[in-house]
Amino acid sequence: MRRIFALIICLVSQLHAIDLPKDCQQLVVGSAKDWNSSYVTLTVYQKKDQTWQRTIAPWQGRLGKNGLAWGVGLHNNPKNATVKKEGDLRTPAGLFRIGGAWGYDKKIQKKDTLPYRQVTSRDLWVEDSTSDKYNRHVIIDHEPATEWEKQQQMKQNDAAHALKLFIAHNAPPKPKPQAGSSIFFHIWRNGGKNATAGCTTMDATALKNLIAIIDPQLHPCYLILPESELQKTRKLGKLPN
Repeated sequence: MRRIFALIICLVSQLHAIDLPKDCQQLVVGSAKDWNSSYVTLTVYQKKDQTWQRTIAPWQGRLGKNGLAWGVGLHNNPKNATVKKEGDLRTPAGLFRIGGAWGYDKKIQKKDTLPYRQVTSRDLWVEDSTSDKYNRHVIIDHEPATEWEKQQQMKQNDAAHALKLFIAHNAPPKPKPQAGSSIFFHIWRNGGKNATAGCTTMDATALKNLIAIIDPQLHPCYLILPESELQKTRKLGKLPN
């Protein structure tokens, strides 16, 4: 009996580690088959009268080539868990705030309160873990000249990155070195046949629809987990079914 009680306490403590923030009124839920899957089903929910309501029908996306690993976000990672590392080709799992949007077009359809930046050749997103600007958006005052600057450029004449929405994994002000960087929702490659290096990707129309409804005033979050982990959290009754 004591052993069973201890197991229940352990499980509950882990489940509470991924409870939603009280201010979160909009939630994107990503469900993968298992930790090694690179496919995800995405659904958006919004809270109305204290009840979660689905606002967009579920759609399909792609994840990191090697599946998922626990990321750095609003949750506490389980003890001895496999965690996200720079270059591991895994999507960070857990609970994360959703930030601003970036893209190649001058304007996009979005809520007025959602920050948007038209990307130029001088916009960098630093993936160099040794830099004090690691996992940050940086605008330089000159055209990229060094190989390092060119490697960090956000605009690479790449259609997959023509529009993106930030997922606040390992985000400033104190990103952890080598814990993973530059994690976004963006457009998938080859019609969804290609996995990613860690981002969550989808059809361009689906991404536009997602960005159009994201409302910073509702403090949106992204919950991304294998289905088995999502089922555990749903048992607490604090997540959408």
